[in-house]
Amino acid sequence: MFGQLSNRDSLRDLIVALDAHHSKCYHLGMGRNVSKSSLARANQDRDYHIFEEYAYYLVNEAREKRATNIFHLGGNIYAFDSTTIDLCLSVFWWAKFRKKKGGIKVHTLYDVETQIPAFFHITEASVHDSKAMREIPYEPGSYYIFDRGYNNFRMLYKIHQIGAYFVVRAKKNLQCKSIKWKRRLPGNVLSDVTIELTGFYPKQYYPEPIRLVRYWDEEQKREFVFLTNATHIPALQIAELYKNRWQVELFFKWLKQHLKIKKFWGTTENAVRIQVYAAICTYCLVAIVQNDMKLNRTTYEVLQILSISLTDKTNLRDLFSKTKFQYDKERFGPNGPTLFNF
Repeated sequence: MFGQLSNRDSLRDLIVALDAHHSKCYHLGMGRNVSKSSLARANQDRDYHIFEEYAYYLVNEAREKRATNIFHLGGNIYAFDSTTIDLCLSVFWWAKFRKKKGGIKVHTLYDVETQIPAFFHITEASVHDSKAMREIPYEPGSYYIFDRGYNNFRMLYKIHQIGAYFVVRAKKNLQCKSIKWKRRLPGNVLSDVTIELTGFYPKQYYPEPIRLVRYWDEEQKREFVFLTNATHIPALQIAELYKNRWQVELFFKWLKQHLKIKKFWGTTENAVRIQVYAAICTYCLVAIVQNDMKLNRTTYEVLQILSISLTDKTNLRDLFSKTKFQYDKERFGPNGPTLFNF
C-alpha cells in the first residue's frame, strides 16, 4: 500500500523510497530494513487470500460509513462489469488470453450509492463476462444493473427467483412476442411492454414474462432497450438506473489512472492478485478518509497530499487544512471531478 500511494513502478523503486526513510521504518512496523528479495519472496509465497480478506474488511467499513439512500428503492443498487488489464504473455505465462497476448479481468460488483466496490472476482482475460455472474453474492430486494454482454437468461432468472431485481440492456437479436402494453408513456419512453421470450434457449432459461422498455436518450441521440423484472417502478427510473451503470466505468478509470494495477511488482499470479487487492484497499482508505474528514477536495488532491506525506507525523486534519490549491485549472482539470461526491 505504501507503493500504491507513493506511485512506485517496481520493487526496486519501492525499496529506494523506503530506504530514504529507513529511520522511520521500524516505528512504522516494517522492521529495521526492507530488502527487495524479502518483498519478492513475500509476493511469490504469501497467500493472496490474506490481502483479499482485508480488502473485504475495508470494503465493508467504507460501505457502512458511506451508507446513503439516493434512489429510495428499499434495496442496494449495484452495477456489474469487468475491466481487462493487459499483460505480457512471455512474462506472465499463466495469464494466456490470445496467441501472443496475456491479460486478466477484474469483475466488479459496484455499489452505486456508496461508490464502493462490494465484490470483485479476478479471472484470466479469456473468461467471458457473463460467466462471472454466477459468482455474485446476490441479495433479495437489491437491484443489479448489467450491460448487454450479460444477457445470460439462466442467471437473470436466478436473480428473479431469489426476489432481487435486474436491469440489463437487451441485444439487437432478441426474439420475443408482446403480451401487454402500457398506453400512457412519459417523455422519451418509446414503449413499455410485457413480453415473452421466444428464442429456443432463452424461453427455457427464463420461462416467465419479462418487461421490455424502449428509451430515447436525448444526450446521445440514440435508442436504448432494457429488460427488467422490476415491474413496480416507472420506466424513466429504469433508464436512470442504467445511466448510473457508468459509475463502475469511472471506478475502473480511477484505479488505472491513480493506482498501480497496470505495472506489476511480481510476475506470478499470486503477486498480481496481491497488488490488485492492495489497490482496492488503498481506494477504500481514501474513501474512508474523505468521508470521516468531510473533505471538500478531489480524490486527485487527496492522493497527491498523501503521497508526499506517508511518513509524516502531522495530523491528517492539519495536513489537509493547511494545504490550499490556488488554481482552478489544477482543481477542475482532467483529474478534477471527484469520484466520491454526488
